[in-house]
Amino acid sequence: MPIVINLDVMMAKRKISAGELAERVGITPANLSILKNNKAKAVRFSTLEALCKALDCQPADLLEYVPENGDQ
Repeated sequence: MPIVINLDVMMAKRKISAGELAERVGITPANLSILKNNKAKAVRFSTLEALCKALDCQPADLLEYVPENGDQ
């Protein structure tokens, strides 16, 4: 999938654990893991907003477009 979620990068920059972030955002650790490991097919705007608030960042800090082979 060409959209990459750089959640682990922001978590490292903010020195926050997965458990603490999941609690702050109000999602399960399992769902946070799905996001963190780029296994998610979709992200709700409310979840993205909560992540940005908890990590004090912008959506562009978390989401990145990386073209797949053959895409221009």
